[in-house]
Amino acid sequence: MIGLSDGEWKIMNLLWESRGSTIMELTAALEEDTGWDKHTVITMLNRMEKKEAVTYRREGRTKIYHPAVPREEVSLQETKGFLQKVYKGSIGMMVNAMVQDEALSPGEIEELYDILAKAKKEKNS
Repeated sequence: MIGLSDGEWKIMNLLWESRGSTIMELTAALEEDTGWDKHTVITMLNRMEKKEAVTYRREGRTKIYHPAVPREEVSLQETKGFLQKVYKGSIGMMVNAMVQDEALSPGEIEELYDILAKAKKEKNS
């Protein structure tokens, strides 16, 4: 499991949406939202390299960074970790908490019904 911090998620989302980004491109994209300078971005990228979340290729003196893992894989890992940590692995407890908090819109409830119906159909076939 990779385990990304909130800041690392910001960088990974940019990398997943691009065909590769330089440190300067990442800094420019993140500066307004985070206030990070290039040294902060470099530090984050170094940590992410050690976690094997990103990789880079050189073009002259420039490093072009790319995600080393698919978004779906990392998202699933994070979701499972969150579910286990907060709800003891129970999806039912999580959905019930959302219902109790009235956090689900009618459209989201319908979407959940559709997802569950599709899952049930796939399990039965």
